[in-house]
Amino acid sequence: MTTRSRLTRTSTPTATLRVGPASWLVPLRAALITVVALVALAFLVVLDISLGDFEIPFGDVISTLLGGGDPGQQFIVNELRLPQTLVAVLVGAALGLSGALTQTFARNPLASPDILGVTQGAALGAVAVIVLSGASGNGSSLVTGTLQRLGLPLAAFLGGLLTALVLYLFSWRRGVDGQRLVLVGIGLSAALGAMTSWLLVRAREAELASAQVWLNGSLNARGWDQAWPMIWTLAVLVPVSLLLVLSLNTMMLGDDSARGLGVRLQVTQLLTLLAAVGLVAVAVSAVGPLEFVAFVVPQIALRLTGGSRPPMLASMVLGACLVVGANLLTRVVIPVPLPAGIVTAAIGAPYLIWLLLRANRKVSA
Repeated sequence: MTTRSRLTRTSTPTATLRVGPASWLVPLRAALITVVALVALAFLVVLDISLGDFEIPFGDVISTLLGGGDPGQQFIVNELRLPQTLVAVLVGAALGLSGALTQTFARNPLASPDILGVTQGAALGAVAVIVLSGASGNGSSLVTGTLQRLGLPLAAFLGGLLTALVLYLFSWRRGVDGQRLVLVGIGLSAALGAMTSWLLVRAREAELASAQVWLNGSLNARGWDQAWPMIWTLAVLVPVSLLLVLSLNTMMLGDDSARGLGVRLQVTQLLTLLAAVGLVAVAVSAVGPLEFVAFVVPQIALRLTGGSRPPMLASMVLGACLVVGANLLTRVVIPVPLPAGIVTAAIGAPYLIWLLLRANRKVSA
């Protein structure tokens, strides 16, 4: 069998999507998985809104979302449950896309914001706002209003951005090596975790309790104050990420090949890094660090779609499914209220161990 015939048989079937003068090749399997995941996400969203202390039938939930329903149902759906569910969808989509970007950027399945320390950097910035803003000592929550809408996202973004820049500088040696990037990221993650612990030790009791709940990735009582910053951020960064797909596909061939094919390597890497940091920062500022979502979801999407890199859209939808499912479990199924981050960590930690053992077997072989 010739090389050409092998490539032909293993290539993924595609269809051409044309919008005016622009056109894209769409892998059919990835498109199918994304559509199926969207159907599953819609079901989970309606189920999450339907269940609770006061259950609302599926049909009534859909009717209320479309503008119908009685005043009681409208209040429960639109004011109490929909904002929290929407935040779960947006956070999952942001983390899934961020993980797909970083893993493609580094060409390494371990290179997720959780492992590289970007999540911890964003968390450190946000915890600093929570702890250092507690100057009044009156026991009330100081991270509200403008500080909640602007201060937390900005501090999280700056913390994540500074971490990413340090990571990039320490990992650079005539290019970015995926293995070196992960090793440097693990060290940064440990250092940033220690700095966060130091802030918590210095915090007052009220700020400490608030920060501890937030650090576990809690979706409880999340509303429109957290949803709107995420909506605007995703509206900007999702199109930017999708425009980077062609360059990222070329970068999978290696830095030298990408340069030879006309990719502006440094610009692409910088934009990818900024997009990933922005997505992580806004997610962390909204609900805290949801561990392992950005790590696990892109790899699940990659195995389902059978491509050469984590798919962007499928990672977004599957990330949203995972976080909404975690919210449903912690809010309805589990009798003891738990932060959603504990559920995602329980899913992601075994997968990390399996991936490390699998990589070790390959090296030994």
